[in-house]
Amino acid sequence: MSTVSETSHSALPDDGVVRAADGTPLKKSLARALRREKLRSFMLIAPLLAFIIIAFVAPIADMLFRSVENSIVRDTLPETVETLADWDPQSGELPDERVFAALYRDLQIAVEQRIHTRVGSRLNYQQPGMSGLFRGTGRDVRRMDEAGPFKPQFLETDEDWAEIETWAVIKRYSPTYTPGYFLNAVDAELTAEGVELKPQNERIYITLFNRTMVMSLIITFSCLLLGYPIAYLLAHLPMRSANVLMILVLLPFWTSLLVRTSAWKVLLQQQGVINDFLVWINLIDDAGRLVMINNQTGTIIAMTHILLPFMILPLYSVMQTISPSYVRAAKSLGATDWTAFWRVYFPQTVPGIGAGAILVFILSIGYYITPELVGGTSGVFISNRIAYHISTSLNWGLAAALGTILLGLVVVLFWVYDRIVGIDNVKLG
Repeated sequence: MSTVSETSHSALPDDGVVRAADGTPLKKSLARALRREKLRSFMLIAPLLAFIIIAFVAPIADMLFRSVENSIVRDTLPETVETLADWDPQSGELPDERVFAALYRDLQIAVEQRIHTRVGSRLNYQQPGMSGLFRGTGRDVRRMDEAGPFKPQFLETDEDWAEIETWAVIKRYSPTYTPGYFLNAVDAELTAEGVELKPQNERIYITLFNRTMVMSLIITFSCLLLGYPIAYLLAHLPMRSANVLMILVLLPFWTSLLVRTSAWKVLLQQQGVINDFLVWINLIDDAGRLVMINNQTGTIIAMTHILLPFMILPLYSVMQTISPSYVRAAKSLGATDWTAFWRVYFPQTVPGIGAGAILVFILSIGYYITPELVGGTSGVFISNRIAYHISTSLNWGLAAALGTILLGLVVVLFWVYDRIVGIDNVKLG
């Protein structure tokens, strides 16, 4: 063996480069081994990475795209959009015969493909009545004289074609991308004079955004107020008793969300258990029963109960790591119970408070089942409106814009939290 090794070493060039046993430069050999290690690590996380991209990143990207995408008008009425580009709504005159002829040809194709109602539905989001206009015109366009002129025929079909605003809306929302959904999401609209706020009685989304943020903060504070003493008790009880109490904390996780919410509907109504108990102990009279359901009070109570474990668990896991010797040392130096708690114990629980507050707040602003069932008209969140546009009105563009704004608010609050408290101080255990 010694002879073979000596022969192998003697075959290597004497150029001063450190080499591996097979003669490869050591630097190159290490780089190759590192690449293999990185490839092996990547293959291990590849399934999870693919799942995150498909289930999380792709839907967010699609939502961002849908919030500004507006190709349906240009795709359905291509010739009309092209000829309408030379028309100025400020002229006060209707488009000329060329535009009406182009609209006739576009509608003929759209009716054959049965897509003319889609463009009507899209424009109806911006101006009520457009859906019916396109649906009715679609029925009449086949009876029009192909020789023209088309302008009188369209005006005879529906008087809305004689309105300048009808054509202005088509031209205004003919680009492939539009800010219209975002403007609607903040109670504004794009008019001939520019961006304007909607009339006061039509503004709903700003109110819903404000209500969502304020009520989410109240729910987060309520969870902290109730959860902190419970977590403190859990952390200082003997392990056996703490485990029994922990089962009660975890019990909501094992119960259906709909069951819990329905239970609160029974408890909070005017003829419910809580009002009956208050009347029984003579705290209120029968005529003065409290209204605690189908309003903001019901939403706050039910969501505080549902989200309370998300505050307790991070607090408990952080409190368990705090050594009791710190408080004992403070007391031995003359601190009172309150001073020892506030100056020594409480600052060490801030990472748990931060983690619980972030969890509860982010979950709160996205909840829609509980506000829908117990919130009534005054206790619903912006998420309920997003669900309505996705499942009922099918205005996915507006729903995507509302979701994008909500996502932006969360990111901004997260950034503010990081600047003030520091995300490094957040601990889940």
